[in-house]
Amino acid sequence: MTAPAVDGLHVVNEAGILRITIDRPDRMNALDLTHMSALGDVLTAAATDSSVRVVVIAGAGSRAFSTGADLAAAAAAGGREAPAEVVMESANRVIRAVVQLPVPVIAQVNGAAAGVGASIALTADLTYTSDNAYLLLAFVNIGLMPDGGSIALIAASIGRARATRMALLGERLPASEAEREGLIAGVLPPDELAAHVDAVATRLARGPRRAIALTKRALTAATLTALDASLDREKAGQAELLQAPDFVEGVNAMLAKRAPNFRS
Repeated sequence: MTAPAVDGLHVVNEAGILRITIDRPDRMNALDLTHMSALGDVLTAAATDSSVRVVVIAGAGSRAFSTGADLAAAAAAGGREAPAEVVMESANRVIRAVVQLPVPVIAQVNGAAAGVGASIALTADLTYTSDNAYLLLAFVNIGLMPDGGSIALIAASIGRARATRMALLGERLPASEAEREGLIAGVLPPDELAAHVDAVATRLARGPRRAIALTKRALTAATLTALDASLDREKAGQAELLQAPDFVEGVNAMLAKRAPNFRS
């Protein structure tokens, strides 16, 4: 498969391992609409590429896997980088592509995984993090709601109360707690994370492709039953909120490092 012609998204297919690196460390690997669409294109193409046996998604640098949507870009566009439905459909396309890929997807998470970045990490089949990593759904701080299926993914594993604390209070979920609750596959020292992910990816790439594909399909059917409906609900709710004055105020307040003054 060909690499996307987009700066900030690196794609390499080597020995059956498709490595996707979100390379925007100056933006904490945040994804604007261009990069989100390109990521969706890569994942969709991988589904029909017989040379791909496992996918690894990582973020460049040590501070963040991805902090989700690029809010600076959204603020520069007056909160309307594109129609809200287009923005949401682009994010949902990435999540659905991860789930529907017939090969395993590994998330290599250094530092923060926030917003749709957290959703990508949680939707991956195996997620390994550094011991300083955390998951964050602080949408409410900018007048939005969690999206990318994150509410369904987290509530199913750690319960409604903890999911509510993350969604309404914006509390972080440290990697150690996420591992205890079964949300992620393992936590490692930062200097050991990449080597561990490489070893797991190599093992999977050498495995029986069809057996792995059918096993993944069965696991998905058994554990992600609420995801599709959650994505649709979140798309409708977020499309409304993305067009509301509270979102513009929330983003501007965050960028100015002041308390927001919500009007709704």
